[in-house]
Amino acid sequence: MLKQRINRLVGQLRGIEKMISEDRDCSEILQQITAVKKAINGLSKEVVISDVCKFIAKSDSKRVEKVIERAINI
Repeated sequence: MLKQRINRLVGQLRGIEKMISEDRDCSEILQQITAVKKAINGLSKEVVISDVCKFIAKSDSKRVEKVIERAINI
């Protein structure tokens, strides 16, 4: 799932690059940049969730607490 999100982001960034080279309207480009920001935030959350799940599975409670703290602070 993470790889799919990253591939989607790469595609979005290439699209923005193309829009810039085509001298597209600023508002259109900014709309796509906003979409990339949201996608990156989603990727960040997924990485944290994945990390938390790994540590919960290992039952290392101290490490789980640290990961949860990091997740809360994002």
